[in-house]
Amino acid sequence: MPRVSAAFFAAASVCLLLGMSWGIQMGATENFTMMPAHAHLNLLGWVTMALYGTFYALTPNTLSPRLAWINFALSLLGVVLMIPFLALFLPSHDTAYLPGMLAGEVATVSSLLVFGVSVGRELLRART
Repeated sequence: MPRVSAAFFAAASVCLLLGMSWGIQMGATENFTMMPAHAHLNLLGWVTMALYGTFYALTPNTLSPRLAWINFALSLLGVVLMIPFLALFLPSHDTAYLPGMLAGEVATVSSLLVFGVSVGRELLRART
């Protein structure tokens, strides 16, 4: 397995552990105000990063380490920025947190665009 795949899975595992713990805390307190942030953490942090890691593990013939690591850095940056700022925004709806959320969203969408380039490389590679 490429190291970048292992990095995606490591980050995804941390996100899942945090997301599960957060869900348990919400259930125990019956306070679901943070449900949107919790869902984003699980979907972007666990599911998306695990899928990216799986893709890179399954496509060694077209793996561009540089593109894959850029994908990883942008994905991680997106989660690290978006989730905390979303969690701060939800209870207060204070617009001061929107720039942080926006930066996370831009990083996340940028990571998807980089991933799209990697997918395109695989789709267009010569088959034997």
